[in-house]
Amino acid sequence: MLKIFFITGLFLLTLISVHGQNDKTATINGFAPAYIGKTVEVYEIQDYFSFKESLLASTKVMPDSTFALQIPKARTQKVIVRCNNNKAFLYIQPKGKYDVYLPERDQYDPYRPNGNTVEFSFYNLDSTDINYKILGFQRWEDEFLGTYFYSKKANGVEFAMQLDKFKQNVEKAYAKDTNMFFKTFVKFSIASLDEIQQVASRNRYEKHDFYIKYSPVSYDNDAYMEYVTKFYDNLSPRLSMETNNNVYLGILKSSPTRVMKALGGEYTLVNMRLREMMMVKMLCEVYYTGDFPQANILTILDSVSNHAMFDATEVIAKNLKARLLELVPGGKSSDFTLTAKDGAVKSKMSYGQKHIYFHFFDPGNLENRMELPLLMSLQTKYGTDIQFISIYKKKDQYTAEEMKAIESIPWDVFEVNGEDPIFGKFQVATFPTYVLLDGFGYIVAAPALGPKPNGEGVTIDKTFFAIHKVKTGEK
Repeated sequence: MLKIFFITGLFLLTLISVHGQNDKTATINGFAPAYIGKTVEVYEIQDYFSFKESLLASTKVMPDSTFALQIPKARTQKVIVRCNNNKAFLYIQPKGKYDVYLPERDQYDPYRPNGNTVEFSFYNLDSTDINYKILGFQRWEDEFLGTYFYSKKANGVEFAMQLDKFKQNVEKAYAKDTNMFFKTFVKFSIASLDEIQQVASRNRYEKHDFYIKYSPVSYDNDAYMEYVTKFYDNLSPRLSMETNNNVYLGILKSSPTRVMKALGGEYTLVNMRLREMMMVKMLCEVYYTGDFPQANILTILDSVSNHAMFDATEVIAKNLKARLLELVPGGKSSDFTLTAKDGAVKSKMSYGQKHIYFHFFDPGNLENRMELPLLMSLQTKYGTDIQFISIYKKKDQYTAEEMKAIESIPWDVFEVNGEDPIFGKFQVATFPTYVLLDGFGYIVAAPALGPKPNGEGVTIDKTFFAIHKVKTGEK
């Protein structure tokens, strides 16, 4: 019995030890005095083509201004932290521990409906952490550009010489660094610097061989993805006539295999991972040109999203196909189902053939609340033609100001959970967001204009007036 107990105990200790070794949880401990009671959310970027986000963790800022987030099974990647329509970026890595200060929006930075960007301040950041390394490199890069970029036009040769020296110094400084994410980030940041010089610059094939050919495809590395995305932009016109013809025949056959084989004729696509990824990107680029049948492109994307050679390409194909089909003016919108507090269930059919103007808002945000009187004025003018619908995320508690704002809205208002699929269907990432559907459920505008003037001084009133004229004409 003692022997069995000893073996069992040893087994349990082994399990605990293995669990500890495999625990890759990243922790973010924050201080956010400007956001007390607000929800802090951390999102990952699923891919760097569609930039679709998925929620990793969320929490509330406590009364003492602190918040704590844990991200299990973390991998090294850039993440987005959102709170009160502001966003900040940081990198996380397995077992990373981050003490940060989240500031409020700069008073001199104009309010942006799509969200303002703020910068974290780090405390006690470890020198081995990916943020420490990237911030240090970027500071060095900024100092170089600040010193020499002004001379680029006056003396391009001098700038090229200084850039070569900078690259040599960078290579020497990080030669012994073993963090592959960081080394890839540095390499492709330098590659982007190469794009700004005009004298003695490499041609396209030289850049491919020097930077891309022997580098692993790094789907999660923003510097790598930014560079290769630009490198392969507008790919179809770059292909030889023979390769383009073979691509066209592959699309006519709705065959991803044929298109992949055809793209094999392009020297810069010898890497199969890269080729499959860029095939998806190219198909989306030519979707609206009218040169290729759209139905065939969608069939290929659907096939790749389910049966790609590489898992990451499946995600990219799925997300980009959704981008092509969802929220495109003239495209059919997904149906929706919303449940009111009294239990009444509403869908598109509940509103007949009226246009629907979705208003996704945050009642806890002052700027969001300030738009309500403007919306009410519009609803008074156009309510017979257009159905207004307001939607906000459910919270455990609301302030008196928040409840007053919610209860002041005279049209249908829905409180929904943060995980409700309607936010994904209409790609709502910031508040307020507006979406306009016609009477048959087709997209008119997404995102649509709001009641405040945009950069060109235009509001949604102009669109509503045009709809009203058509409706009146019909009557």
